[in-house]
Amino acid sequence: MWLDPADDPRDTDLVPRGEKAVLTEYLRTYRLTLELKCQDLDAEQLARRSVPPSTMSLLGLVRHLADVEHKWFQRVLTGRDVPRLYESPDDADLDFNGAVAEQAVVDDAFATWREQVHLAEEYLAGVEDLGATVSHHGDDVEIRDIVVHMVEEYARHCGHADLLRECIDGRTGQ
Repeated sequence: MWLDPADDPRDTDLVPRGEKAVLTEYLRTYRLTLELKCQDLDAEQLARRSVPPSTMSLLGLVRHLADVEHKWFQRVLTGRDVPRLYESPDDADLDFNGAVAEQAVVDDAFATWREQVHLAEEYLAGVEDLGATVSHHGDDVEIRDIVVHMVEEYARHCGHADLLRECIDGRTGQ
C-alpha cells in the first residue's frame, strides 16, 4: 500500500451530507491524491515524460491542473480578467512543455497549484446555490456543472498520475 490507511489524509471520519459537501469532498480527495502521487520525487522524476510523443509528466499535470483551477474559478466563476497560466502565443501547451526538470520550476508549479486550490476552496465556501449560473462564452453555466467538471478533470488526471508514478518507481494504488 502507498500509505498506512491510518495515515491517509484523504480518509476522514466525516460523512459529507448534501450536494455541495459531497462534491467538495470528492474534489478535496482527488487534489490530495494528485499530491500524494507526486510525493517524494525529485525534479527529474516529476518532469519525466510518459510515452513519446506525449509531453505528459507529473509536473506537467500539476501545472495543467493549476491552470484549470485558475481558468474555472478565477476567470469564469469570479469573472476576473487575468491571463491564463502557463500559456503563451507561441505555445498553447506550455503547462506541459514548460515542465522541465528544474527545482525552481517544481517549486513554482506546486506553489501556484496550491494557491489556485486555496482560492477555489475560498470561492466554493461562499457559494450557497450550486444552481446559480455564470456566463461562459455566451451560455449560462451552473456552478454545479463547473464543480462536477473539476471532479472529472482530477479523476482523469489522477489516473494518468497513477501510471506515470508506476513508471518512475513502481508505486501503485490508493
